[in-house]
Amino acid sequence: MPGAAEFDNVSKFYPSGWFGRHGIDAVRNLSLTVAGGEVFGLLGPNRAGKTTLVKMLLSLCRPTGGQIRRLGAPIDDRTTLARVGYMHEKHAFPPYLTATELLEFYGALSLVPARLLSERVPKLLQRVGLADRSCEPIAQFSKGMVQRLGLAQALVNEPELLVLDEPTEGLDLMGRKLLREVVGELRGRGRTVILISHVLTEVEQLCDRIGVIVNGRLRHVGPLAELRPPSANGTAQPLEAALQGLYEAAP
Repeated sequence: MPGAAEFDNVSKFYPSGWFGRHGIDAVRNLSLTVAGGEVFGLLGPNRAGKTTLVKMLLSLCRPTGGQIRRLGAPIDDRTTLARVGYMHEKHAFPPYLTATELLEFYGALSLVPARLLSERVPKLLQRVGLADRSCEPIAQFSKGMVQRLGLAQALVNEPELLVLDEPTEGLDLMGRKLLREVVGELRGRGRTVILISHVLTEVEQLCDRIGVIVNGRLRHVGPLAELRPPSANGTAQPLEAALQGLYEAAP
């Protein structure tokens, strides 16, 4: 299948100081293709460049160099954003809106017809376990409830490409089970999911392939089995140990 997200020699530099002479190379000459229909895990330590990479994919900032394609089109073609869902790590939903109003608002932003929204919003709230709280203001929601609402918001336009940034933060066991089910359903329908997470058990259960970014550079990409070759006794190296080795070896 064609790539859902394609990065060709992409860099992002944030200038600072007098005349921008200094700064941070957040992403450095990174090339990566996330295939259509796969669940791809994006891993790396804090400040590795993962969020910057996603922000460029979502047209929230522009690359300093290189080319990016989203769902087969250049990122300058913003019409493709209506086919993308994004679940942010830290939600900033207007607290005075109800869950229903929020989903209707984001659905309209994604160009979903009002007729479809009227059918889809109640089903989504039922799916994430918030049907009985649909008319309450978000200000009354717990952190876990807001996280469930964030998942519903990311799904309201039935995206072809879904980006999940630390989606299990604040979720209880049932919420994490819900997330795994939703990702499995999307995979079964041929949709693409990019998962950013520090919860390695979720990555191992959900992802077809992973990419590891350290200091803005892509250090590994491929199936999990390639990162954890069997030892002499036939057991695979723990994912945490394999990642730690990559992090420490990076310049």
